[in-house]
Amino acid sequence: MRTKPHIRNRYLLIGDLLFIVISVLGAYVLRLELGAAFMLYLPSAYWMIGVGLIIKPLIYYYFGLYRRLWVYASVQELKLILAAVSSASVLTSVTMVSFFNLGMFIGFPRSVLIIDWLLSIILVGGLRFTVRLLAENTTAAVNSNKQVKRSLIIGAGDAGALVVRELQKNPQLNLIPVGFLDDDPSKQRQQIYGIPVIGVISDLAKTLENRQVDEVIIAIPSAPGRVVRLVADICRLNGLPFRTMPGIYELLGGKVNISRLREVDITDLLRREPTQVKEELMGSTLGGKVILVTGAGGSIGRELCRQIARWGPSELILLGHGENSIFETVLEMKDAFQSVQLHPVIADVRDFPRLRTVFERHQPDVVFHAAAHKHVPMMELNVEEAVTNNIVGTKNIVNLALECGVERLVMISSDKAIRPVNVMGGTKRIAELIVLDAAARSGRAFCVVRFGNVLGSRGSVVPLFKRQISRGGPVTITHPEMKRYFMTIPEAVNLVLQAAGMGNRGETFVLNMGQQVRILDLAEDLIRLSGLEPGRDIEIVFTGIRPGEKLSEDLWDDGQYFLPTDHPDIYRLDGQNELQGEDLIRKVNELNRLAQEGDTESIISMLDEIIPDSAIRSTPPPEILSIE
Repeated sequence: MRTKPHIRNRYLLIGDLLFIVISVLGAYVLRLELGAAFMLYLPSAYWMIGVGLIIKPLIYYYFGLYRRLWVYASVQELKLILAAVSSASVLTSVTMVSFFNLGMFIGFPRSVLIIDWLLSIILVGGLRFTVRLLAENTTAAVNSNKQVKRSLIIGAGDAGALVVRELQKNPQLNLIPVGFLDDDPSKQRQQIYGIPVIGVISDLAKTLENRQVDEVIIAIPSAPGRVVRLVADICRLNGLPFRTMPGIYELLGGKVNISRLREVDITDLLRREPTQVKEELMGSTLGGKVILVTGAGGSIGRELCRQIARWGPSELILLGHGENSIFETVLEMKDAFQSVQLHPVIADVRDFPRLRTVFERHQPDVVFHAAAHKHVPMMELNVEEAVTNNIVGTKNIVNLALECGVERLVMISSDKAIRPVNVMGGTKRIAELIVLDAAARSGRAFCVVRFGNVLGSRGSVVPLFKRQISRGGPVTITHPEMKRYFMTIPEAVNLVLQAAGMGNRGETFVLNMGQQVRILDLAEDLIRLSGLEPGRDIEIVFTGIRPGEKLSEDLWDDGQYFLPTDHPDIYRLDGQNELQGEDLIRKVNELNRLAQEGDTESIISMLDEIIPDSAIRSTPPPEILSIE
């Protein structure tokens, strides 16, 4: 491999000494021409040459002109040359004027000082940038002698310019840039290092058709997921390789490996625009109220506390069973919302006497019930816990809300409650019925919020996939056609808070979550957005669908209708409670008795009998790490 020409700095010093002489004599010639006046002032020229030969190299050395690799000269080096030459010329001028005043020589045209300064800049700068030019010519010669690949750069910012410069300087990479694509209108039809900006990113497919391109480089370190996904999809369709410029920490580390993954923004995986909150619906519901959040240490509960605190409640009660998670939530909240009065409460929603003490002491106006067991495989193996926590715990919260005069209650449910095929979904459906029945009996604003999988929450697929990717794979998926609805934690909380403002009496609210996303697509997106390639860097393994497992989820039962609300992305389902009143109370009590006795078979059979179109019995105990 040929390297760039390297000219030692001692040769630059010799060149500078020669140019000092040439610059002074040239200044005198330009000022006086070769005549009698020139000969008259020649002694001062000798003095100026001597002064310059002493002062200028020392100043150049001080400014570091002999400690740089000039094959990499840039605008910064040009600034350095200007500063060094100007400083040397000023010091030379002061010395020459002082010597003239002392009578060291007769006659001294002061304008030569300015001419000498200009010539010195040209000669000193020209010498060094000639070295740079030689390096460029050598690189071009090497490139012309080999078959190189043509690369298209996505992004004409600082990172894109850096990529192009490195490709031009390093022929051993065997890549030459042919153009940029960038969405900035001011950069269109401009050039960076001689490489044109030929269009916007959406023109990628057309550009690949009309130009010879062998590889695409994404040079936008902060590129959103939609951009990376667009480029990746088009490149795959055209059979072209693509790569993402690594973060600066990867460059400094010397290599890119599996432990240095690009940080993925959760919204990159959503494949739709996040839902926006209509804040005017929430101010009257939350401001100045005493609000209690159950499950406040969980992913949804903690985000609920964050967003509720923004509306200035008079008190915020953070209730949870895990002391560590509640402690962490309180620490975060105290830092961010110092004016909000917080009351951390460690309690289990199954402990009715303890809950009664909490409700009577704080008298909450609004309750957000987020406490629940949600991990599907774990609940298949712990059926009794699912019943006592999700069903009995909800019954306790609802009964105390009725008893203590709570104005509003919002229960967080799941799309798995519709035609459930697992214990978690079945218990959440019964919990929904408890809330809706209480609303019907009391006329209070109790409602249910139902949404799909929450990206990034504890126990969800994204943290599991990330762990598998960080270990080098494989990423495990049950079936290539498995589909689910997905939303982000802030979206889920926005929906809950909207429901608190819109609920009147026993509504079930669902979010317009777009189309269901294949788990396979989600995994591939996560791998690519981490800077890796599925199948090449990270293997995907299908573990097989389980009997009775649904390939896709539903947000409402067949035959139910959804109605619009004040928010364009939130729908209200018409009420259709298959079990209510005394029948519901008897069934809940029976499920609790079976849970206390550990009769899991009877619990599963009873859930299938109560809930329409359920198929929980057909689902065998799953593998803990399998993905729903």
